[in-house]
Amino acid sequence: MIETRGGFLISQIKQIQGRIFGRLLTDAGIDEFNGAQGHILYVLWQEDNLPIVELGRRTGLAKTTLTGMLDRMESQGHITRCYDVKDRRKIRIRLTDSARRLEDKYNQVSDEMSRLFYQGFTDDEILKLDAGLEKILKNLEEEERKT
Repeated sequence: MIETRGGFLISQIKQIQGRIFGRLLTDAGIDEFNGAQGHILYVLWQEDNLPIVELGRRTGLAKTTLTGMLDRMESQGHITRCYDVKDRRKIRIRLTDSARRLEDKYNQVSDEMSRLFYQGFTDDEILKLDAGLEKILKNLEEEERKT
């Protein structure tokens, strides 16, 4: 196998992206949530009322990390925990009205982040990069399921 740096580069990108995203949130006057909480909100804006297990899968966050973040988000009034009507052992996460009102502000920052990500790329390069990253994600998810 050839020498690669993909994992290292992805890790660096994630770190730098987090710092820039936090700065963009601050610059946009968004102080209701941080970047990591924004990721959870984004998933819930796509589909609300998710079981915690599914929310963890979609965000890629470990259960212990997610639980602590949800505790803070609940105390901030962004989410509520509700028992599943079919299985009371399952807890579902729902957005509050105040969190729903933050979506447009978040989308503006997210659009700016996408512009920064893909600056200088052709549409074809963007599609190929995204396809490659999705393939890497799928490979890693399959490996994680083995454990």
